[in-house]
Amino acid sequence: MMKVFGAVLALLAAAPALAQQDSAAVEIPAFTLPPSDQLSDEAKAVLLRMRAARAPDLKGDLAKQRAFYQKYNDDRLAEMRRHFRTREERTQLGGVTVDVVTPGAGIDPRNGDRVLINVHGGAFMWGSGSGALVEAIPIAATARIKVVTVDYRLTPEHRYPAASEDVTAVYRALLKEYRPENIGMYGCSAGGVITAQSVAWIHKQGLPRPGAIGTFCGTAAGFSGDSPYLAGPIAEGTAPPVGPLPKLLPTAYMAGIAADDTTAYPLLSEAEIKAFPPTLLLAGSRDFAASALTLAHRRLTQAGVPSQLFLFDGLPHAFFVWPDMPESKEAYQVIARFFDAHLGRRK
Repeated sequence: MMKVFGAVLALLAAAPALAQQDSAAVEIPAFTLPPSDQLSDEAKAVLLRMRAARAPDLKGDLAKQRAFYQKYNDDRLAEMRRHFRTREERTQLGGVTVDVVTPGAGIDPRNGDRVLINVHGGAFMWGSGSGALVEAIPIAATARIKVVTVDYRLTPEHRYPAASEDVTAVYRALLKEYRPENIGMYGCSAGGVITAQSVAWIHKQGLPRPGAIGTFCGTAAGFSGDSPYLAGPIAEGTAPPVGPLPKLLPTAYMAGIAADDTTAYPLLSEAEIKAFPPTLLLAGSRDFAASALTLAHRRLTQAGVPSQLFLFDGLPHAFFVWPDMPESKEAYQVIARFFDAHLGRRK
């Protein structure tokens, strides 16, 4: 249905069976789940379009995966352009290619000294270009703020911490023009993970932290909870994974990285959590990352970090890349209000 984190659900379905059934496990009979009665009529129509756009089985064929998701993102970009008017410029910051997106209506004067960094999704393997613009355009237009989306190095050609290094290079370049408290950062799916990782990487480099971040549909808190089991059946009608979940992110980008690497999994580290800026977490309730987001929210709150969590009932992974429903526009407004509330003000 969606760009599901490098076909994470397929990876989970291949997990080894439990040698012994957990005594606390429950058997769930098959049943038909209707769409949430909280959804708009427009959202129900979009869910049908999502189903029709679901990726075929392309497991193991990176070239075909990238071609499929390029077309998928190109289609979403065409929809975004029907809703929003922006200007884009491809350039370099800190030696990294970026797209700078500005609202067609002009930057709001209150945002003249502010900027957002977008870290696009795409399973760590695709999403640059149109996929990045799909995430940057609605926020730039809704918040009337400049958004710089980072064309970070992808896997399998590159591994962790390549993306964190690229995001940090862009952040370091922006620090020459903006105060750190006026720089926000956000990302969806793999980009949500990299956003959290980049905060820890920035901290490791001795740089001041950004003013606020958003990690959407993915966190750097590992992989856990009910939602990885439930998302396949309730969002895509596929079978749940068999056996225990992997505790760490099941992706080539993170291969070989231990859970105690606090820059890789900062939301598993009490010390790193305490150093986080105000954080917005957002997803659909039928997203495989929903449980991890709720855990991250709890840990941030326990550490005294200002944190907000929004779960949109009945919607799947990365739902807001589909702009033709009021729930997506509501999500853009939530994001815009969060950064307006937490980024620094003009001097």
